[in-house]
Amino acid sequence: MDPMPSVLPDGEPVPEDGALPARALEGAGDRPLGFYLHVPYCATRCGYCDFNTYTASELRGAGGVLASRDNYAGQVAEEIRLARKVLGDDPRPVRTVFVGGGTPTLLAAGDLVRMLGAIRDEFGLADDAEVTTEANPESVDPAYLEELRAGGFNRISFGMQSARPHVLRILDRTHTPGRPEACVAEARAAGFDHVNLDLIYGTPGESDDDWRASLDAAIGAGPDHVSAYALIVEEGTQLARRIRRGEVPMTDDDVHADRYLIADEAFEKAGYAWYEVSNWATSEAGRCLHNELYWRGADWWGAGPGAHSHVGGVRWWNVKHPGAYAAALGAGKSPGAGREVLSEEDRRVERILLELRLREGVELALLKPAGLDASRKALADGLLDAEPYAAGRAVLTLRGRLLADAVVRDLVD
Repeated sequence: MDPMPSVLPDGEPVPEDGALPARALEGAGDRPLGFYLHVPYCATRCGYCDFNTYTASELRGAGGVLASRDNYAGQVAEEIRLARKVLGDDPRPVRTVFVGGGTPTLLAAGDLVRMLGAIRDEFGLADDAEVTTEANPESVDPAYLEELRAGGFNRISFGMQSARPHVLRILDRTHTPGRPEACVAEARAAGFDHVNLDLIYGTPGESDDDWRASLDAAIGAGPDHVSAYALIVEEGTQLARRIRRGEVPMTDDDVHADRYLIADEAFEKAGYAWYEVSNWATSEAGRCLHNELYWRGADWWGAGPGAHSHVGGVRWWNVKHPGAYAAALGAGKSPGAGREVLSEEDRRVERILLELRLREGVELALLKPAGLDASRKALADGLLDAEPYAAGRAVLTLRGRLLADAVVRDLVD
């Protein structure tokens, strides 16, 4: 799951040609390179969604023609060609590609394959490249999946969220219960090597039994990867307005913690091991390598409206609206809206923030004295695992995972 924020940060201007500071590519050969391709289209807007996405009605009017789905694949291919110019003679083949949204599978399968083809033509793909797309269960069928697989996709992530109809209604999810599980079988039949199901827990009105039913359904479908995220109610969403009006109750943190424990126990019994706080896989090969690029601070280019990129300590983000994005590329300019050059301290803090969430944890050597003191307290409180700590790494225990945000706030001091 690769959410695109609806609000962009401030930052310095991006040069019209997208050029990066020279130091951004220093040592690039030692870092993997990935691509994230953002497809900002949705058939309907889910009530909890705060991502940079647009329905057809939201794109009517100014910029609507430029923002059409019909020519979107060509626009993304144009940004990929821009990336080739910006990165110059960087010899790295692309290790991971992740197509997210929105609903990427609202585009024709041939369009997704075309975007992947542009990456292959400009950069080449590593022999063992992981190529993923997100998919709405109702927007694919066996023929669509077969076309994706033949075009080079080898991993797919279906948005399941819940197996209970009343929970799906609260989330404004439109798929039929049981359809995500059927999609797993169809993807396997099409030859996909790896399949993920996304789940959400803590929806207003969801009970422990509802959550257990969703876990049973997801595990029973046989994906080799499952993501489970606590529902975050974002301001400005339809769900936030409904809660504020008292139409549905807010779920508290204790319920979220209980649901997480239920999930971890169910996954462990079924042979799934956690490797990031919200992600479980049946094997190391089943882990999402693309997300690991993010968590480990590697390089990735994000193409599409609102997409974020990071290369060698330089982070930038594109203009949000599909019309503005298309207009920039049509004028031969970078669609970048702003960027920031991370300091060494910024990068140290981000490593701690992200790597602590991983099963391998983070090196204690990255911590400053106050952070080391906090780590010793976390160890004494049972939030960090003693064995890896003795070997120089901070690794969260199960209890530590429940309090991960609080632990990391202390360690970055």
